[in-house]
Amino acid sequence: TPDSLLEAGEFVRVYEKRQGFRIACLEEIALTQGWIDARDFARQAEALSKSTYGQYMFKVLTEHGPAA
Repeated sequence: TPDSLLEAGEFVRVYEKRQGFRIACLEEIALTQGWIDARDFARQAEALSKSTYGQYMFKVLTEHGPAA
């Protein structure tokens, strides 16, 4: 229903904000699984740097280590 969809979206928003990480950040998953390296991840983060998603990616990159 429209109400349950709205509730699910709000749940995800609150959860991400409280936990400090994104649910299903595909680039982060690819990085941690070794499908892309830190350099490729950094390129993607740079392309999205003006958004909160890109800022989150830079945070992940900092925690993961510098680009090779």
